Amino acid sequence: MTSLNSFPALLPVSIIERAKALSTTLIADAMDCTGVMDYKIKPVASGMKVVATAMTVDMRVGDNLILHQAIYSGREGFVLVADGKDHKANAYLGELMAGAASAVGLEGIVIDGLVRDKEALCELGLPVFAKGFTPNGPFKDGPGQFNTTITCGGVTVHPGDLIIGDEDGVVVVSKEIIEEVFAKAEKKLAYEQNRLSEIAEYIRKGKEGNPERTIEPSWLKSKIVKFEIVK
Repeated sequence: MTSLNSFPALLPVSIIERAKALSTTLIADAMDCTGVMDYKIKPVASGMKVVATAMTVDMRVGDNLILHQAIYSGREGFVLVADGKDHKANAYLGELMAGAASAVGLEGIVIDGLVRDKEALCELGLPVFAKGFTPNGPFKDGPGQFNTTITCGGVTVHPGDLIIGDEDGVVVVSKEIIEEVFAKAEKKLAYEQNRLSEIAEYIRKGKEGNPERTIEPSWLKSKIVKFEIVK
């Protein structure tokens, strides 16, 4: 059976803009290393990033019929997340489908499977995240489901969830916990920015002949003391 469900609401622009200031690593840390897709799902070209609201596709293994329909139903603000069942014998999309996705305004595509036409995908610039490439094309017989809860790269994705993808991979934030996750991630971002300033200052003073005694973070001593390590 092939089913086409209604679109989820787009996440507010304010949420998307806050997410763009964060990385997948910060989000993953804020979620205690949950919500991260299989490490093999990576951008097809360096520099590709996506931050958008999830629309979802559940495909039959090796078949992209429902993926076609989803792309041609695509809208600005959404990233298409497709459960390809970790299939590695056929590519689910290539240059033509990615070009169509870009034309209708989709922010990107994430697939638990393979794609093809690597050179063209890189030139197109639409953020596409997949597990690799194969020249083999897919079947187009169906069935499939559109905008239903799926699993992609080992992570549950609901239509309307927040998707963030960058060089390190793809992370999913359930729409119900976005504010909680952002609060933790933004706190971690502030900490990391401060640490980078401390490291830069340490280097500067070292070059001036006035090195700081230590550069270790403040939390380290309380963590390491139980192991009785003495400098």
